Amino acid sequence: MIASDTFKTTNMRLHQILRNAANFRTVFDFGDREVAHWFPRHMAKGLKQMKASVKNVDCILEIHDARIPFSGRNPLFQDSLDVRPHLLVLNKMDLADLSAKHMILKQLERHGVKKVLFTDCLRQRDDNVKKLVPMVTELIESQPRFHREENTNFCLMVIGVPNVGKSSLINALRRTNLKKGRGSKVGGEPGITKAVLTRIQVCERPIIHLLDTPGVLPPKIQSLETGMKLALCGTILDHLVGEDIMADYLLFSLNRLEKYSYVERYDLSEPSDDIQQVLKRIAVKLGKTQRVKAITGVTSPSQCLTTQQQPMISSERSGRESWDGSCWTDHYHTTD
Repeated sequence: MIASDTFKTTNMRLHQILRNAANFRTVFDFGDREVAHWFPRHMAKGLKQMKASVKNVDCILEIHDARIPFSGRNPLFQDSLDVRPHLLVLNKMDLADLSAKHMILKQLERHGVKKVLFTDCLRQRDDNVKKLVPMVTELIESQPRFHREENTNFCLMVIGVPNVGKSSLINALRRTNLKKGRGSKVGGEPGITKAVLTRIQVCERPIIHLLDTPGVLPPKIQSLETGMKLALCGTILDHLVGEDIMADYLLFSLNRLEKYSYVERYDLSEPSDDIQQVLKRIAVKLGKTQRVKAITGVTSPSQCLTTQQQPMISSERSGRESWDGSCWTDHYHTTD
């Protein structure tokens, strides 16, 4: 009898939660906001030198975030550099929803991308990273190398938008093939690599060098939704978009995809469509509260969101936590 009552109570609560979720927003209101056009000088310089150096490379390695396999890929790469064999590496696969991996590969193939490799370059041992050299070797040897035919060494150019793991891939290849430490500086925010075409050896047999390049965004991002996805994945600096709208869009996306793991994670009573309510609860959960003074000067123990809280949200987002694995993968949920 007790078990039956508990089951009924659970069902009633679940029904109430689903009924409330049915009233959540179905469209996100961006207001009058625009995605920042972030194209610093080193990006323009990098793209110019990439174009000039493409004749000296055998293959292009394009690195992108596996959570957004279609959104935010720079069309200038395809227009300017697609004269060499091309391998798309979808990194950070541990943060993405790969349940629809077959559909992702099919859609990429329809867009002309036939060689795709999923990786997690921060793992000390990643079997997929071991596949890269054989894949690249086969790709290069199956096509004419023109004036590089007599050169037994291979040279690859690594390209991609900021903060998708280009430097991490280089370091993973050195660790896997040469048993050596990092050859490229990495960081959790965009813009770490500013040097243009730094040459780094990553393999001995065959001898392979990579040309590291800075991340390059399109000079103008047309879609607000694409820009928001790029920002949530750490490709655009948070303050250029606004931490408040990023947090609100993330909540909207989680609810739209019915990913309610944040409820348990932050001890909420139920899913919410109110970002201020959620942020206040997160502040309490993380201990990011402070005492504030009322206008009268009397100290109040009211709990409020500190100025440090929003950077904390961004820090968790750019770290290795996955929000239960899949909430940002854009594959078939949106039209890019």
